[in-house]
Amino acid sequence: MAELPLEPSCPSADCPGSWSSPYCATTLYLVLLLLALAASSVRSNLTSFGADQVMDLGRDATRRFFNWFYWSINLGAVLSLLVVAFIEQNISFLWGYSIIVGLVGLAFFIFLFATPVFITKPPTGSQVSSMLKIAFQNCCPRRSSRESEGARLLPGQRSYQWGPSSQEDMANFQVLVKLLPVMVTLVPYWMVYFQMQSTYVLQGLHLHIPNIFRTNPNSSLALRSEKSNYRIPEAWLLLANVVVVLILVPVKDHLIDPLLLRCKLLPSALQKMALGMFFGFTSIIVAGVLEKERLEYIAANQTVPQLIGQDLYYAAPLPIWWQIPQYLLIGISEIFASIPGLEFAYSEAPRSMQGAIMGIFFCLSGVGSLLGSGLVALLSLPGGWMYCPKDFGNINNCQMDLYFFLLAGIQAVTAVLFLWIARRYERTRQDPASQSSSSRLRG
Repeated sequence: MAELPLEPSCPSADCPGSWSSPYCATTLYLVLLLLALAASSVRSNLTSFGADQVMDLGRDATRRFFNWFYWSINLGAVLSLLVVAFIEQNISFLWGYSIIVGLVGLAFFIFLFATPVFITKPPTGSQVSSMLKIAFQNCCPRRSSRESEGARLLPGQRSYQWGPSSQEDMANFQVLVKLLPVMVTLVPYWMVYFQMQSTYVLQGLHLHIPNIFRTNPNSSLALRSEKSNYRIPEAWLLLANVVVVLILVPVKDHLIDPLLLRCKLLPSALQKMALGMFFGFTSIIVAGVLEKERLEYIAANQTVPQLIGQDLYYAAPLPIWWQIPQYLLIGISEIFASIPGLEFAYSEAPRSMQGAIMGIFFCLSGVGSLLGSGLVALLSLPGGWMYCPKDFGNINNCQMDLYFFLLAGIQAVTAVLFLWIARRYERTRQDPASQSSSSRLRG
């Protein structure tokens, strides 16, 4: 949008001064940067740090920890969506953010007070530089060997700076090379998964959102802009996904997993991840079918105008509850893909690289989100399925159903590739020599 100059509220000299610009880009990007730094630090370390607390209790305890760790994250999501989102949409964003600040501060002090009871391991330094060094040596052996010889010839030094890596670093590098293809083939799943926070929400804004909090029975059913009425926050649709996780994690932990373990049918983490990909595939297919049905109502000019905040949307008369199946399916996929993915990254990583491997796991999930947004931007170019120049943010003139089906096709192809890579990885893990070396690495 073109920049519009701000003008004083009254022309007299007694009026208070106004801001020189209505834009807060500097503050916005600074906040996003701080949030990215915080999320990357917490996610890559807290997960492995928490699993270290129960590591001595065995593999089953570690698996159960990841179940309940993920459950607690989604419990926080329920409070955020159910309470904070409602306050921000209907009362004040300042109050909503203030609640979050207070809770994060409380969690920080609780974490500090509990520090003496935690099991900690001494830092061993960053493994990233060692892995990059070995990768450079493998890619450019001639140059690295010349630099190694030059490092050996430095006078007065017993050890050289760029010599061959230690045996442990080389073993860690070999493990990383085996883990990366497995985690990279999860990227298309993350592309599908993060649709529930982007295009699923956009689709919901163009479906009929009922107002169950209506206080004025004589108000119009078409436009719900009265301040006395509280609307359902569209973000509440994410609760369908979160509630599925909250219900299925205890059922899986107390009933399904013990039963499968007694019957010796408990699938491996990789098999669970493949099953999660299947449910993600079905979720995006259901979303595409719903969008195709929604566009048929739009083509027949059967629309319902509704105000969401300050924006007027022309929605299809289909109730927003039709989105619940796709949210439920993506929640089930989360149980089988994300939680076993965390368990796989932690259990297969060498002790000295668990934080780094966890960081790579979450980094690749961010890559999936970025690629999904990039694909939307590419399809928004002139001639693309998402090209809607008439009304920015209005998807009624777009073909978002084809975008959903394209994501489903990408997920299907990469799921087959994932199964092939996972089968090769498990065959390698069953090799006696590989098994003994990996067990030495994990201590």
